[in-house]
Amino acid sequence: MRLRSIITVCALSLASLASLAALASAAVGGVAAPPALAAAVDTVALEDLTSPELRARIAQGTRTVLIPIGGTEQNGSHMVLGKHNRRAALLAERIARALGDAVVAPVMAYVPEGSIDPPQAHMRWAGTLSIPDPAFEAVLEGAAASLRRHGFTTIVFLGDHGGYRAPLERVAARLDHAWCGSSGTRCRVLGLPEYYQAADSGFAALLRARGYTAAEIGLHAGLADTALSLALDPALVRSAAMLAGPSDGVRGDPRRATVELGQLGVELIVTQSAAAIRAQRDRR
Repeated sequence: MRLRSIITVCALSLASLASLAALASAAVGGVAAPPALAAAVDTVALEDLTSPELRARIAQGTRTVLIPIGGTEQNGSHMVLGKHNRRAALLAERIARALGDAVVAPVMAYVPEGSIDPPQAHMRWAGTLSIPDPAFEAVLEGAAASLRRHGFTTIVFLGDHGGYRAPLERVAARLDHAWCGSSGTRCRVLGLPEYYQAADSGFAALLRARGYTAAEIGLHAGLADTALSLALDPALVRSAAMLAGPSDGVRGDPRRATVELGQLGVELIVTQSAAAIRAQRDRR
């Protein structure tokens, strides 16, 4: 019995060695690629890549990274608190794919939204989250410095909310001045006002040209804001509440918002943002 066990173990060991030899031979002969050489993952999201996968993309020329900046705030009774976060992520993905050589960093969901005590601006409604300007600026700087360290040479802040444009632009200007002319690998940092302008005044102009009024288009959670959300992710909008008309916290009238209207804004934002990024990279 003992001899039989020894023979069995030896046979299994020889079989294992044979299997390993076959795999090695196949890899050398090109019959089967090892896992490390598997097809690239079809994603532009940095957090969905492994570290070696990202390093390989950078080495192959992907040197632009987009940092989508959202916000967690009230949007009346018809739109979810995370509207800006979801929208910024989806728009950033489309812009990255339009560029063809960019990746998208994780969304920043904590942004300045007004005084907490006493509550001001959107903080007067439940669910809004706000941080001080210095904290916001410090996170932007840390994220940008990390990405520069990894080899990115164009870092783009995509701010989906107008309330923090000033601190966002301060950080972008400060880092761009410090890094663009520095020794070694130069790095551009863009606040990209074209992104927000397209989503705000640019989209509003398209809607006015189609007969919608400024009062209806609105400044917050109105027709324009709601149409963009519908086009990108309908789950962001509560249809019954939207059709009921403007609620507390809304500036505008969302009732005539449609996916088709929102697509006009999406196309404008993606096209103008990608063009602005390309133009800035060409000037480097």
